[in-house]
Amino acid sequence: MKFRNGEKHALRDGFGRGLLQAAKNKKVFALSADLTESNRMNWFQEKHPERFIEVGVAEQNLIGLGAGLAHTGMVPFCGSFAVFSPGRSWDQIRVSVCYSNLNVKLYGGHAGLTVGEDGATHQALEDVAITRVLPNMTVIVPCDAEEMRRATRASVTHKGPVYLRGGRPKIPVISEAHPFRIGKANVVRRGVDVTIVACGLMVGRSLEAAEILEKQGVSCEVINCHTIKPFDYETVLKSVRKTGCVVTAEEHQINGGLGSVVAETLAEEYPVHLWRLGVQDTFGETGKWEELLEKHKLTMQGVIEAVHKVKK
Repeated sequence: MKFRNGEKHALRDGFGRGLLQAAKNKKVFALSADLTESNRMNWFQEKHPERFIEVGVAEQNLIGLGAGLAHTGMVPFCGSFAVFSPGRSWDQIRVSVCYSNLNVKLYGGHAGLTVGEDGATHQALEDVAITRVLPNMTVIVPCDAEEMRRATRASVTHKGPVYLRGGRPKIPVISEAHPFRIGKANVVRRGVDVTIVACGLMVGRSLEAAEILEKQGVSCEVINCHTIKPFDYETVLKSVRKTGCVVTAEEHQINGGLGSVVAETLAEEYPVHLWRLGVQDTFGETGKWEELLEKHKLTMQGVIEAVHKVKK
């Protein structure tokens, strides 16, 4: 059960398919906070109702139940929208899950600006930052539905808490040819002039930008950094030592997310010119998701402009 390259699917579809495949492991449970269909957990519910729990609008309780199941040896997947979990349930995630290093998997759906018309209150732009800071937590931001499917399946056998960041709109499937391993970034395009480190939907836009830049005489190396934590220092530093400058691209605040972890790494290991492309310390707003990304320059053209700035 795979997505075909060139098709468009939502990351939530990848999560739903991955969770359904993960159900082969009888220890896997699915818990939803009243967003079962929106997060595609209804596919699991229909096939395995005996291992599905509808918690209702109670995100803190969602995490508490997940922690309890994990204590008994089960592998619970707790699904909500990212603004609600980890947004409203951060204390329970910190104390009940991460402190005990429990095998709880979190799915934060409808993250980022791409939730569009739901507005600023529902556009989670800080979720990577607040999960990344927690000890024992693994943070994954897949670039497409196929990578989300594989990340969901890989999470089952990965020991400890995992946060999977998902989205609502359909975006191109680009990752089918690339292997997936938690904690290992993929170099998806080779280059020598600039390193572009991206995650989520910005991977596809970075690849599009790299094709245009190649015609302008700028050779870009593009890295799909799907795992924000643990961060693949080795792959990124190897690339940067070759190119000498970096652009990071993410649908998240520039503070605390991918741009921050790259900046921290470079400051300690190999200081070079860096440009962080992301949401510039502001909240989102109501609007069509494509227009919101355009406003925040999270587009192919935005990546091109960032590359030219970092090359000056």
